Amino acid sequence: MTGSAQVFRSGRSRTSARPPRGRKQAANGGANLDDEIGLDALAGHAGYAVRRFQIWIFQDFIRTLATVDIRPTQYSVMTVIGANPGLSQMAVAKRLGIERARLVHLLDSLERRDLVARIRSATDRRSHALHLTARGKTALAQFKRLAAEHERHVAEKIGKANREKLLQILSAFT
Repeated sequence: MTGSAQVFRSGRSRTSARPPRGRKQAANGGANLDDEIGLDALAGHAGYAVRRFQIWIFQDFIRTLATVDIRPTQYSVMTVIGANPGLSQMAVAKRLGIERARLVHLLDSLERRDLVARIRSATDRRSHALHLTARGKTALAQFKRLAAEHERHVAEKIGKANREKLLQILSAFT
């Protein structure tokens, strides 16, 4: 490809910088336009496949939990705090691989919703112990039920055995 033109298998060029989002029908009304665009070496790259699956995972998670307005990272933070009351912000950030500054903003939003409380540490005045509020505990139970529904969607998409195998493979990174 040269410049911003993208050439599709049909020989037509597209002058936008990005291909169209979503699944578009080919001009002839036949096959899906995405199916006409070759991936070349990307088809064999694990990173590309994992990223595409991650996008699907996040979209389904967000759609499944839309009624409770919770994002994947917020859910992860609340789950870890719920399982480990009193952790410091630094410990949560490190365990989940979240930048400290990003975690601060995330905790601010969870505090505004009365889901998480930061309590000054009794042993280190410079840090805060994180706890779920009573409302946060109730909300997390609801979030977990919806997250289980999301996990059922994953199993439907790739098969229950493949989901288990995938979790086993990915456990090396958690």
